[in-house]
Amino acid sequence: MSALSSHPEDFVAGFSSETLPVAGRILRMGRRTLSPILQRHAYPDHLGEILGEALILASLVGSGMKFEGRVMTQAEGDGPVSMLVGEYHKNGNVRAYSRFEQERWAYLEKVNKGEKPHMPQLFGPMGRLGLIIVHDRPSAQPYQGIVPLEKGSLQACAEEYFHRSEQVETCLAMSVKRDKAGQWHGGGMMMQRIAGDEARGDTEQGWLEAQALFNTLTPEELTSEELAAPDLLYRLFHEGGVRMEAPQILKDECTCNEERLLGTLSGMADEALHDMVEPDGTLKVDCQFCARHYDIPIEAVTGATN
Repeated sequence: MSALSSHPEDFVAGFSSETLPVAGRILRMGRRTLSPILQRHAYPDHLGEILGEALILASLVGSGMKFEGRVMTQAEGDGPVSMLVGEYHKNGNVRAYSRFEQERWAYLEKVNKGEKPHMPQLFGPMGRLGLIIVHDRPSAQPYQGIVPLEKGSLQACAEEYFHRSEQVETCLAMSVKRDKAGQWHGGGMMMQRIAGDEARGDTEQGWLEAQALFNTLTPEELTSEELAAPDLLYRLFHEGGVRMEAPQILKDECTCNEERLLGTLSGMADEALHDMVEPDGTLKVDCQFCARHYDIPIEAVTGATN
């Protein structure tokens, strides 16, 4: 297995066991992805952790797709956090952002005395978690699976999603932390049961054994810079043998551009656009994901002059 010495973080890779009926993916994010994304918006620590988990989840799910497209982990509600989105594209590009109310967040932090909030506290009683799969081919319809944000952690809610929507037995582990230097580190692992067949036989006992091994994972192991991913997999599954596939490098890369923005604005009513125009005759737009700023002349989207 590759030691990944040149890329200790910022990759996702598939893995399989030589004897146990499982297949999965392992992920690390850090200085090239998670840190710039979370530092760009200066999110509070606990919100940064949860948004990082959303991005990890989207990447673990999306990297297993067989087609070109993207996966979005999207949580919405009417609590202190109204929305958070983590997005992975099959080419390895990732991005994320969250909307929250500063005053309500500060109150929640005070009530919790510094403890990490649970999902109903963040998103309210009507909070929902969606996994949205969008094909790059325009003719393909998006797929969306939704579960309530009723459980304590995003990880537990995601496991409930797999139980309800995918009907594939799944184990999920995610961890995000910020170090003393202010850098963010994230790690995740997803493992799914392979169904039995004539050649493989019943896989129940093997799955139980794999679950027991998976459950020994610690948050520190998932995010450790000293413990390489191949070594972590070997530590978990060495008795049965484990193989890690070639990793895909992940990149902090937004999909926004002026051409796409012009297309969106051109679809709006001229009256609405003129209500948004600045005194200098431009529409000023900031990308919610990457914070890139655009100055678009009103004439470029309406064909009219003031």
